[in-house]
Amino acid sequence: MTELLAKIFIKNRKEYDSPAVRKAYGTLSSIVGIVLNILLAAAKLLAGILAGSVAITADALNNLSDAGTSLIALLSFKISSKPADKNHPFGHARMEYIASMVVSFLILLVGVELFSDSLKRLTSPSSAGATEITPLTFVILSASILSKLWLGLFYGKIGKRIDSKVVRAAATDSLSDCVSTAAVLASSIVISLTGWTVIDAAVGIAVSVLIIIAGGKILIETKDAILGEGPVEETVEGIKAVVAEFPDVIGTHDLLVHNYGPKKFIASLHAEVDGKKDIYYLHDVIDNLERKIKDDLGISCTVHMDPITTDDKEVTELKEFLVSSMKDADIELPIHDFRTVVGNSHTNLIFDVVAPFDYPLSEDEIKDKISEAVNLRRDYCYCVITVDRE
Repeated sequence: MTELLAKIFIKNRKEYDSPAVRKAYGTLSSIVGIVLNILLAAAKLLAGILAGSVAITADALNNLSDAGTSLIALLSFKISSKPADKNHPFGHARMEYIASMVVSFLILLVGVELFSDSLKRLTSPSSAGATEITPLTFVILSASILSKLWLGLFYGKIGKRIDSKVVRAAATDSLSDCVSTAAVLASSIVISLTGWTVIDAAVGIAVSVLIIIAGGKILIETKDAILGEGPVEETVEGIKAVVAEFPDVIGTHDLLVHNYGPKKFIASLHAEVDGKKDIYYLHDVIDNLERKIKDDLGISCTVHMDPITTDDKEVTELKEFLVSSMKDADIELPIHDFRTVVGNSHTNLIFDVVAPFDYPLSEDEIKDKISEAVNLRRDYCYCVITVDRE
């Protein structure tokens, strides 16, 4: 069905990186979600009112909120597809993240309200009317489970194709709805067999908790995207693979990848090159490297050229000495930008050391430990260290 809808409504449907195609997929998923969720909400609301069931009514309101989130997603795709302008030089693609966060707040709001209503009914059962389950109830709930399962898979396929957090959030929400509606169906069966209506309120509470959990997960994922996540390993390895195709680049460091929305990455890195080679030749190499990263990975990357000494025996010996001293101190971290300043009374070893964010030592502790290890073997060597985190 997903392929059929895409074939009918989306031109050039396999060009997933195209802004126009992404917008078309987002619009399609949003409209399908709005229509289906409104139909399900109306059917469940009717069933809930006829049966006097708070659980079914809660499930209906959940579907109604899903229709609202689909409407928000529809607006976000329209805004995020706008080109860059003076006030937004990197485009509007992050609007999808903002929309996903709004969706999470709406889901949490619905979950909290349903939890409150169900808890009141559980603690004051006399305030609620009788619950009467009919065959129509089973038909509507069963059809809802199948519909939401299909919608979740539909969202999942589209979210993966266009790498959209807001569509993936909708997929997660739809699949969690299957579980909550299944719980409502189970409680309806129990009520029809035993007449034990208190289970209706208990299931209403369970459904609301599932809704709150789903909303919380979406909020956390979106929060990370807005605050700035580290690049995924696939992106880092892709950049490294392209760099490896350029033998004039001896090493790289300080790789930064900024995410300005789905399919919108801007990066920078430092490339070490032989300082004795022709500057115009090396500049051409760096230009070609930037262009290939853009062509192969779709990432706009600025490469800073770092000339290094490759044939100075004294510098090479001092660098090997430093690495050996660090190893003796049980600090096996990569270094870069190594240079020296040799004076009459002492020698400065100037370099950057790269430490993961979860490294057990603080920056000051790393500096002190390396300096102590170096001074222990050569007291005339002073370390000037910059700690990079990755």
